Amino acid sequence: MSNRMAGGPKKCWPLIGFSLICLKMVASAKTAPEIPTIDQAYSKISNSITVEWATVPGATGYLLTAEDGDTVIETMVANSPGTVTGLKAATLYQITVRSISATGRSQASPPKQAKTVLAAPILEVSSPSPDSILVQWEAVYMAIGFSVSIMRANGLGRIWKENTTNTSLTFTSLEAGTLYTIKAYAWNANGTPGDDSTCNQRTSPPAPANIRVSFDSGALKASVSWAPREGAFNYTVMALSDSSELSCRTTLSACTISSLQCGTEYLISVLASNDAGSSKSTSAEALKTVACAPGRVTIQEDPPGHLSVAWSDVDLGDYYVAFVKSDDGLEVHCNTSLTQCNFLSECGFTYFISVFAYNKAGQSPLGDVFNYTTAPCCPTDINPVLVSSDRVEIVWSPVRGAELYETKAVDGFTVVECNDTAPACTLSALECDTKYNITVYSFSEVRGSNMSCTSQFITTVPCCPAGLTVTQVTQSLINVSWTVGTGAQTYVTVLESHTGQSKCLTHQNQCLLGCISCGVNYTVVLKAISATGLTADCTYQSYSSSACCPLGVKLYRLGPNGIRIYWQASRGSANYSTDLYGSKGIFTCAPSAGLSFCDVTEIPCGDVYTVMVSPVAETGLKLTFCPKKIYSVTCSGSTLGMVIYRGKRNAE
Repeated sequence: MSNRMAGGPKKCWPLIGFSLICLKMVASAKTAPEIPTIDQAYSKISNSITVEWATVPGATGYLLTAEDGDTVIETMVANSPGTVTGLKAATLYQITVRSISATGRSQASPPKQAKTVLAAPILEVSSPSPDSILVQWEAVYMAIGFSVSIMRANGLGRIWKENTTNTSLTFTSLEAGTLYTIKAYAWNANGTPGDDSTCNQRTSPPAPANIRVSFDSGALKASVSWAPREGAFNYTVMALSDSSELSCRTTLSACTISSLQCGTEYLISVLASNDAGSSKSTSAEALKTVACAPGRVTIQEDPPGHLSVAWSDVDLGDYYVAFVKSDDGLEVHCNTSLTQCNFLSECGFTYFISVFAYNKAGQSPLGDVFNYTTAPCCPTDINPVLVSSDRVEIVWSPVRGAELYETKAVDGFTVVECNDTAPACTLSALECDTKYNITVYSFSEVRGSNMSCTSQFITTVPCCPAGLTVTQVTQSLINVSWTVGTGAQTYVTVLESHTGQSKCLTHQNQCLLGCISCGVNYTVVLKAISATGLTADCTYQSYSSSACCPLGVKLYRLGPNGIRIYWQASRGSANYSTDLYGSKGIFTCAPSAGLSFCDVTEIPCGDVYTVMVSPVAETGLKLTFCPKKIYSVTCSGSTLGMVIYRGKRNAE
């Protein structure tokens, strides 16, 4: 018996006996044995006929012959009964018997006719459903009907038997997944049964029951279990969606399907299989996986301090949770069935934002994590300090998120700015008597400048006079004058040296300062004060007061026409110039360096002279405020000696 592949129909072949064809024996010259007489000849198998005869004394064997008009088949047997094999089914044969002994063989017995029975049907069996087996066969020669029976292969239970004139038969109401034995034979017009065929066939298994589906949202896999079925060799679990088909195969009663897609609805079914085929699919179980992570996430901060997080809607998403975690570890979240959430934010923070979708299956996979950095905070404790008429120093406390500070002073047309990583700035080259709008902007590389920082107004002070002139009026009195400074209402002039200080307050553009020491270097400071009290300290180059006027001025005759003027030099080094004013002219002399006298020659006698010895300024200017003395130069008497002192005059 040979079977086709499992699950498909298979053919069953009957078992046929062997035949032996013998050559006729040559008769011996001795006396032949007696001729046998056939009692009966009959067929029980489609390829053989059995013959019975009376035993012949002395015979050692018998030769059986079957002829159908076309072929002759002979068979040697030892005794009665004997069987001729290798015959054709449903064929009429002439049967004869010869006895054989040591002396030869007899003549053929009187013939007896016998007909072989019908051939066994060749069966093709299959199980189209778990409770049925289909038996099919080809037509059998000379057959007018068929008998088919079925029973469990283990012998338990009842036997079903059906007669039919067709060439197929279906047995129903069978047990699923059970091995059955099928027998079939044909019969002829006389009702004589032919050979039978035997096959084993298993019914296909029933569909699995009690299916349970467990979904692992983190791993995106489904574990499917069911109650095992009788006669099932293996099981196939299928997960079908609109775009994909996944499956797993097992001999157990549980199986795991991996690589499920998020946001997808699957129909889960289980098939049981054996060598007869597969069961019908079970009623499919619906499985909704977790939704996919929301995409197209956008983050906006408008106005500052308010973060708006929006995303796209996703399939199978029942609601959403947006998480916002700041870089200091604080985390907040919002639940919504919409596609947007709003959060409060603070300046100078980086926020990490993730959005999940949820349904009954669980949480969506983690999508992209977004980060958003808010603008750096604005300095709030700005303290501008005027350090000069054109310079302001500004300091503030560091603020969160700032990598750089931009400080700008704007007067409407002009912008003065400085950039620094330190929380301090000095703005130089500012215009005096100008109102500036000062703003400190914080800057970060990610977000740029925070343009919402507030401004402060400051006015850097009255303008310093463009020019200042210091004039020595007397040895202890000087006059300081200047051009009017814009925005200044009051001026304070200060001359300061190691010997002391002289100060003057005025609303005018000049001031007299006394108690000036001669021959001393002074620092001249002019303070311009506005009506609101803003003060500009205007420092100018140092001023050196003139050398002191000499003391002890005396005149000596050097001959009839010569005069030597002598004096006592004041402290410090100075150059002097001597002038004699008379009615006949002005006579001048200058001493050599380091000397405290000089000579005037060819001076007329008999005249009264006004004599003034004055220090000469570094600029070469001769000072005229030193005391003047009057001397009379006579023409009589000795040509040597002092000149008569007549008195002194005040400096003119």
